[in-house]
Amino acid sequence: MTAQDALRQAIPRLSAAGIDNAPRDARLLLAHAMGIAADRLTLHLPDALTAPAQTAFEAAIKARLNRQPVSQITGQRQFWGRSFKVTPDTLDPRPETEILVAEALTRPFVKILDLGTGTGCILLSCLADMPMARGIGSDLSPAALVVATENAARLNLSARATFQQSDWCAAIQGRFDLITSNPPYIAADEMPQLAPDVLQWEPHAALTPGGDGLDAYRKIAAQAPARLLAGGRLILEIGPSQARMVSQMLAAQGLHNIRTLQDFDGRDRVVCAEKPQDGDNCG
Repeated sequence: MTAQDALRQAIPRLSAAGIDNAPRDARLLLAHAMGIAADRLTLHLPDALTAPAQTAFEAAIKARLNRQPVSQITGQRQFWGRSFKVTPDTLDPRPETEILVAEALTRPFVKILDLGTGTGCILLSCLADMPMARGIGSDLSPAALVVATENAARLNLSARATFQQSDWCAAIQGRFDLITSNPPYIAADEMPQLAPDVLQWEPHAALTPGGDGLDAYRKIAAQAPARLLAGGRLILEIGPSQARMVSQMLAAQGLHNIRTLQDFDGRDRVVCAEKPQDGDNCG
């Protein structure tokens, strides 16, 4: 069997199971099974599949039919041009989160704190593109912190990135000129509407705080200003309907210059705020 034959057989199986983007997923899984980069797959489609590659590809297809995300099957996800290790203990990095990273990098920073760091994709992407900066990634999940630490090592950023278990800012010391977070924001009554790939496989603690989905923002709004230097920035990913409420929370804590950025589909996705230069009066 050639790689092309295997691909032709796999795509209809995924499509019949209702898998979105079945051709893309099949190609990614085949490249993974063959041990080659996905962008090199076309060159190798005429190649005969080895027995181990056939076995690995069939296992990967069965896992995808069980709605396990491709990133968990392959163990990695591309984000901001780099590969990050992904496990069932972490949220799968998503393209819209790159909007937050892009905004973070519009101004220099020296010390960054990333709350609920997960894979570390936000912190490490920011540090990789800001060579003079150092940062801390915090998470309540010890398993997620292990993954983030491994990603820092893979990207040669261990010397500038440290990781700490903390319930948001509770265990964090010091002040930062940039604080970022993609916290859980899905309301409890919205969870059943999620795709099986997300609902069945991603950690619920990283998806929802329960209730109205705003509890994490309440805590961050209350705690983060005290950890910001005067003039420092707070940048948060939000759900599409949460910009007004999150902005009000931040304004109530004395932050200003509050703005909302949209994602690729024109939906509200990121809220940015700053601590006034006379920051001793807030937080």
